[in-house]
Amino acid sequence: MRRAALAPAALLGVLAAGCGGSGDPGPAAESPAPAAADPAAGPLLLVSNEDAGTLSVVATTTHEVLAEIEVGRRPRGVRASPDGGMAYVAVSGSPKCPPWMEEEGCAEPDKRFDGIAEVDLREQVRTRMLPGGSDPESFDITPDGARIVVSNEDTDEASLVDLESGEIFRTVPVGAEPEGVRISPDGTLAYVTGETDHDVTVLDTSTGDEITRITVGHRPRDLVFTPDGTYAYVSAEIAGNVSEIVVAENRVSRTIALPEGSRSMGVALSPDAGTLYVANGRSKTVSVIDLASGEVTANVEVGERPWGLALSFDGSRLYTANGPSNDVTVLDTATLEIVTRIEVGAGPWGLALVP
Repeated sequence: MRRAALAPAALLGVLAAGCGGSGDPGPAAESPAPAAADPAAGPLLLVSNEDAGTLSVVATTTHEVLAEIEVGRRPRGVRASPDGGMAYVAVSGSPKCPPWMEEEGCAEPDKRFDGIAEVDLREQVRTRMLPGGSDPESFDITPDGARIVVSNEDTDEASLVDLESGEIFRTVPVGAEPEGVRISPDGTLAYVTGETDHDVTVLDTSTGDEITRITVGHRPRDLVFTPDGTYAYVSAEIAGNVSEIVVAENRVSRTIALPEGSRSMGVALSPDAGTLYVANGRSKTVSVIDLASGEVTANVEVGERPWGLALSFDGSRLYTANGPSNDVTVLDTATLEIVTRIEVGAGPWGLALVP
């Protein structure tokens, strides 16, 4: 949610030069290199730690934290490049303020620290800081790895970034207080959720042109496409439901209600597109939805305020980022039992998996 007053954009050079202090590293900040490149580590889990200013790199085979890489202030959205060699993390100079606080009570944002941090996962070093527009929160990468679409919450915009040139090639208006961003499997569409307009803005990823806006539940947060791009599922925090969108028709085909008191946040979809997992924030739970019937089949308590979700490539493990307790819960999706909890940096927010 928007908490900071707007301020003019500033140069990102201070990030490239390094500023010292927690959460403001230069591009040379690094950890020992060999561990994350070890094939025995299996797929890697990336965890953005909003309060620590770091990216945790976790081996999914052993649940060991292999590295803590400093990336910048308030890291939230995180994605891996399609080839798995790089990680990208949205960082922000806007202060973290609780929902009950008025904007006047927050510190002034420092736009010098807004951007998208690029991290070389083999070397475990931040290689460059890309522009990401104002207060970047979430983003997604096109399947060809050519560009990023970023939500800019405090300006009600989305920024389109060319990865080769490292420049923003277009900034466009979207629904108010944009948060979640997902790109369709074919790379042609970007969906951006607008928290206070209660909609999804559909953008053409090649041009940035707006195609349409789709009304969904109250305060949409995250979304996910089915692998074939036929449907998209959008979580709504205040409505406590999930909207199913028919992508080709730009319409909501059904709404799936979640248990009373749910505060829907992150979503993850099983590889066969049959099961949707929804993190419920302050409700401490994850809801399991059978998409064939549209029924919630389970509601599992996983930890303190689960936000970001990630699902293993084979669908057997679900990971939840639990901000207040500084850990990640690993859930067995067959038994819905907790396998373990992994201690990471302060305030884990986003998750991503790397092959």
